[in-house]
Amino acid sequence: MLEPLGAGGMGEVYRARDTRLAREVALKRLSDPALTNDIARSRVMREARAAAALSHPGIATVYDVLETPQGLIIVMEYVPGDTLAARLQRGPMSLDQTLDVGIQIADALTHAHEHGIVHRDLKPANVHLTPAGRANILDFGIA
Repeated sequence: MLEPLGAGGMGEVYRARDTRLAREVALKRLSDPALTNDIARSRVMREARAAAALSHPGIATVYDVLETPQGLIIVMEYVPGDTLAARLQRGPMSLDQTLDVGIQIADALTHAHEHGIVHRDLKPANVHLTPAGRANILDFGIA
């Protein structure tokens, strides 16, 4: 693991190196005690499979889900940049930026909804803005 990226109610996220495919990834270690229950673990696996089936430039790709003795680990696309929440902490965005980000998020959500998937935890902390200004929804379906 290269560095911690954040933590929330469901677990912790780290930037890591996938040595087999020579790429950076984000690892989300799910630490919620409720996930020790077989039904909850099955639900997370089902949601991860659904999220992994989405292919859209505005949705972080789920690569794998690992079941380890320490719990479930979701391997997903590493998206560089800041969260929308961090960007908003620095001050208001221009109207053009706001519209651009809003349209990008709406486009990604439309794609997911057309495939029968609802995020259920969409918030500024789950949207990353790349250095180029591209909005990318994270934790899609793993809410």
